[in-house]
Amino acid sequence: MENITLNNGNQMPKLGLGVFQMNDQQVLDTIPMALDAGYRLIDTASRYYNEEAVGRAIAESGIAREELFITTKLWFKDHGYDNTKKALQVSLEKLDLDYLDLWLIHQPFNDYYGSWKAMEELIDAGLVRSIGVSNFYADRYADLVAHNRIVPAVNQRETHVFNQQIEMDQLLKQHGTVLQAWAPLAQGNQEAHTNPLLVSIAEQHRKSIAQVMLRWLLQRDITAVVKSTKKHRLRENIDVFDFTLTDEEMAGIAALDKQQPLAGFTHDPRMLERLQSLD
Repeated sequence: MENITLNNGNQMPKLGLGVFQMNDQQVLDTIPMALDAGYRLIDTASRYYNEEAVGRAIAESGIAREELFITTKLWFKDHGYDNTKKALQVSLEKLDLDYLDLWLIHQPFNDYYGSWKAMEELIDAGLVRSIGVSNFYADRYADLVAHNRIVPAVNQRETHVFNQQIEMDQLLKQHGTVLQAWAPLAQGNQEAHTNPLLVSIAEQHRKSIAQVMLRWLLQRDITAVVKSTKKHRLRENIDVFDFTLTDEEMAGIAALDKQQPLAGFTHDPRMLERLQSLD
């Protein structure tokens, strides 16, 4: 597994396992397979309600803590200075960890400024090694950078061949923030997996279309969190470090960009209402 250097010098694996929408048993079954395949980054969130299962799985793995990179996320209902410090203790207890490798603000709502101040102090205290954001748009990200001491190490966004985040990636790179893709395989979108260009490139390299899409991200210096509960898919998704796409292939894939998210998450004030309805 290759690593990328974050803006504070910490090393993060370029590919990780996401456990979004996995129940506890799926987490307990999948993490051992992922670790065996070579994954070392595990990405969860308090809102996934499976932190305890993640903690149990990594504890039972026998892999040294320093070899793992564990990410979780702060839900917006825990935003604010005091709430954030309490929320970290809850996540650490559920994960059975002494520190987090990366802690992300999950959504840009409520008092995330108070949360960021607390997160900066928690880095100083050694309880979190790196902090970042998730689903932050350019304006919210730039504002956070301009008015705080620590620049986010990561911004996690929906990024794939149909939603390539070109301008966002350029902005993040200006400030040393890594773009981390969620839904990097376009959420299994049938159009992506039957696209003639992607089919042709995959055949040329004797790789799957999923592997081509992941390799395309890596060559843009974009990291990714990939979800699968199937052993063969876990192994396939991580087997992307032994080939290189040509400049022509990269340009061809770039032309597929529609700048349209598949997840329906837009910069819409009604999004807060929709998120609140989840609980």
